[in-house]
Amino acid sequence: MTILGRITVLPRVPKALERLERLAHNLAWTWDPDARVLFRALDEELWDRVGHNPLALLRDVDQARLDAMAEDPAFLAQLELVAAHFEAHLDEVGWFGREIGEADTYAYFCAEYGWHEGTATYSGGLGILAGDHTKAASELGVPLVAVGMWYPEGYFHQRVAADGRQEAVYQRTSPDEQPMERVVDDAGQPVRVHLRVFGREVVVGAWRAWVGRIPVHLLDVDLPENHPDDRALLARLYGGDQRTRIAQEMILGIAGVRMLRALGIAPTTWHMNEGHSAFMALERCRELVAAGMPFDQARELVAASTVFTVHTPVAAGNDAFPFDLVTQAFAGDWNALGLRQHDFLELGRADHGWGPVFSMPALALRFTTGRNGVAQLHGDTSRRMWSVLWPEVPTEEIPIGHVTNGVHTGTWVAAEVRDLVTRELPQDWRTRLDDVDMWRPVADLDPAELWAVRQHIKAQSVRFLRRRVARQLERQEASATALADASELFDPAALTIGFARRFATYKRATLVLRDLDRLHAILSDPERPVQLVFAGKAHPADEGGQELVRQIHTLSHEPRFHGRILFVEDYDMAVGRALTRGVDVWLNNPRRPLEASGTSGQKAAMNGVLNLSILDGWWPEGFDGLNGWAIGGVREYADEARGDEADADQLYDLLEREVVPLYYQRDEHGVPTEWMRRSARAIATVTPRFNAQRMVKDYVRKYYAPASERGRAFAADDGALAADLAAWRKRIAEHWSTVHFQGHPLEKGARRIGDELEVEAVFNPRGLRGEDIVIELVYGLESDGLQRGLHHVRMEKVEAYPDGGERYVARFAPAISGRLVYGVRAYPTHPGLAHPSDAVAIRWG
Repeated sequence: MTILGRITVLPRVPKALERLERLAHNLAWTWDPDARVLFRALDEELWDRVGHNPLALLRDVDQARLDAMAEDPAFLAQLELVAAHFEAHLDEVGWFGREIGEADTYAYFCAEYGWHEGTATYSGGLGILAGDHTKAASELGVPLVAVGMWYPEGYFHQRVAADGRQEAVYQRTSPDEQPMERVVDDAGQPVRVHLRVFGREVVVGAWRAWVGRIPVHLLDVDLPENHPDDRALLARLYGGDQRTRIAQEMILGIAGVRMLRALGIAPTTWHMNEGHSAFMALERCRELVAAGMPFDQARELVAASTVFTVHTPVAAGNDAFPFDLVTQAFAGDWNALGLRQHDFLELGRADHGWGPVFSMPALALRFTTGRNGVAQLHGDTSRRMWSVLWPEVPTEEIPIGHVTNGVHTGTWVAAEVRDLVTRELPQDWRTRLDDVDMWRPVADLDPAELWAVRQHIKAQSVRFLRRRVARQLERQEASATALADASELFDPAALTIGFARRFATYKRATLVLRDLDRLHAILSDPERPVQLVFAGKAHPADEGGQELVRQIHTLSHEPRFHGRILFVEDYDMAVGRALTRGVDVWLNNPRRPLEASGTSGQKAAMNGVLNLSILDGWWPEGFDGLNGWAIGGVREYADEARGDEADADQLYDLLEREVVPLYYQRDEHGVPTEWMRRSARAIATVTPRFNAQRMVKDYVRKYYAPASERGRAFAADDGALAADLAAWRKRIAEHWSTVHFQGHPLEKGARRIGDELEVEAVFNPRGLRGEDIVIELVYGLESDGLQRGLHHVRMEKVEAYPDGGERYVARFAPAISGRLVYGVRAYPTHPGLAHPSDAVAIRWG
């Protein structure tokens, strides 16, 4: 027969079920388990087949089934409850309205967002963090508007061949299959903005997704107006070469600003989450320059209201481009900033030891006044890493703070754990997630009851993982015997250790495989069986990471490890939920201090899974000695091989002596009582401190609200403060190299604590005003080398010399004893500086 054509006939949603469509078009369903139960009830098999995508479900579900559910009283009653809860969420004032209440708007720019496995706009931790950030902002009522990019092919799906080779498979997704709508103007016409990329005009549209009450604008270049090569610029997340990458970041930063302007959105704070969006600052400067403001003044005005979050703690892992590529990409557009080419390129210059490059994080750091890492330790690592931008400034005074990441509890905590803690907590506990005292009773959960819940969750995860592995084996054309064996994989009774994350080499996925004989002895004890489950993707260009995947896959097929070591391909949010809920131990062993945060361990702990982790990322803040285990201490090894050997040895030792014995230490009812006490403690101690609501509140209080206030102050009176600060910087730059500063050391010899000391210095400002300068003495322990632990003593002017010089004296009694070092320094100051070190000028005497 001959097929003349094809046509899609969509089912008609009955009037009684119309609210299902509204629920499906808002990503709030991703953190409402009752909403997901509702969709699953329409057709459980279809729900799984469409990847838990409610729009695809409503597109493919049988009309008869919809008609039947429209007559089902129980289903309609549940729909009424879910819809009412959704509507109440959209209308409630929230924490922000009650406690902050300012008429602000916060713009959040990120290259990826992970809301659900059905939306392929994320690759890993950065995207999941951004997704959780928007969800928590919706719950809190924070006036956030987000900007990202739409990637028709998203991030790759991982296929692992029979020989362990990772294969990257891309699947094109239509925006119509996602909960998004084309951004249009009042006349219903698609909104378009333009920018030049490598000398060619690119037209940019946008799709709008709603995350609760947070609008997210995903920029789109796959438009008929564009050249075919430009239509493909955003085809894949992190795809293509450096030319594609810089084009993507120009679209995010420049077109992102222009899209918000076209929509009439006027943010009071601008947040760059990672350096990918750093060109946003240049576009905002261009707007001001076009309006007649000098670039230096525009820069101060933009920086005042801009926040930047540093992520990658490895210098080589940050986006940086050759200067000639940046020159080609902008093709003279620096003229619109009133800059010469050289001065434009200098805005992003950084050199981490392999030659100068145009660094996106360096650009972002120079155009912000609020900067943060994503954990306390990561903040310190970032200050050390980026100290090159603040020469001569002690490490602890580098103006980069921290907001420790948190995860969205509604997305990552299993419903069974949620129901269990609900019985122990006040009725309003979901709005008080960061109340540490409120969570204390959870530490006393009945071990037997928690054990039953954990076993139920584990069984669910085992069924899910078996289905995933079975599909994996079918695709590899495995034998009937192997397929049958898949139904017995993942022994629910065995102690299960999970390791799932991006397979970058510094995360050391194979550390636990370092001594195979010792590992085999741990896994194969018939009285105390242990199994290891791995999942994770290596970037298609990361050959080292792909080799780790191959090693684990190959080892899992060796006879002595078969069924004890397992690799689950195509790591996504669905696999992440199954593992962070369903394993017993969460293993994390990066090279300290290269883990920025590591939020998967937070998700695990909130579900009662115990962390076995290097003291890196968030774990130094979360570990209390009883809610998991710490591998090693705070030592950092210059010799990577020696560090790997030491950490692997302690990992094995902890497994042999503590972890495995404790899990199999059971009472008369078969309950590992002491293990469950640790499990309850993990839930009680980690949840209030590492949830996304606490994280977003920290951003609002420490960064967003202050940046909005700074922005208003700098914009007042036609930018008078910005102009004054710009002029002050120019004056400092002209004179600072000529100032004279000389300190006079104390006479050698020991002093007693409490003795008053006097240190002198001579300073000649050479044309600078006295109110511009701070003269001070700093001291601390010799072991800290004047980098941290500083004590400050303001020096007082006691004499003026005819040549313009001034004598300063510090009289003080040291507050600490021991071997101390001290120094005197001068640095310029201005009331418009967010941090004294942002003067980027310091002179030690």
